[in-house]
Amino acid sequence: MIIKDARFICSNTKFDKLPKDNMPEYAFIGRSNVGKSSLINALVQRKGLAKTSSTPGKTIAINHFVVNDAWYLVDLPGYGYAQRSKKSREEWRVMLANYISRRRNLICTFVLVDSRIEPQNSDIGFMEWLGENQVPFCIVFTKADKLSKAELDRNVEAYKKRLLEDWEELPPIFITSSENKQGREELLDYIEQQNKELENYLKTTGL
Repeated sequence: MIIKDARFICSNTKFDKLPKDNMPEYAFIGRSNVGKSSLINALVQRKGLAKTSSTPGKTIAINHFVVNDAWYLVDLPGYGYAQRSKKSREEWRVMLANYISRRRNLICTFVLVDSRIEPQNSDIGFMEWLGENQVPFCIVFTKADKLSKAELDRNVEAYKKRLLEDWEELPPIFITSSENKQGREELLDYIEQQNKELENYLKTTGL
């Protein structure tokens, strides 16, 4: 997929304020400081499109971008930031649950995981919630350039082993780096394929 255009549309916390659900939508989410904004910018090759910060937990709303006037990319608030208040965490949970369970055009949620660290309960718990609610998702390992190939392979295999303790099969997995663009083409190809399958389905069913 060639990215010709990517632009910010809106940012909000209210479901009824979201853009019209007239295009396929792909959401990106992960623990605070996982490198989500950097990966989004690398994916669409637009430096500064998604705001990066040295302060974890900066993204506190649902941010919509439109890519090639054909699909939505959504930057969701990060989780696992301990310094957020209990009230703030509950508001986050309700907002995200509302969005993910009700957004009809949400095709896939990309769950970002730092490839350098061991499986975190917050990541595993969120993936389990997605699975229980039958929400399609992929796992995206970030910051792959920070490890040697041997270290990366070992960490990814350890993660897979942990997941297979509770899962019969694994969701699609991508290895990425916003620094050297590793995994960029694979992610875009996956999105393009999902869009084509949706288009064919709509044509076949006449919807």
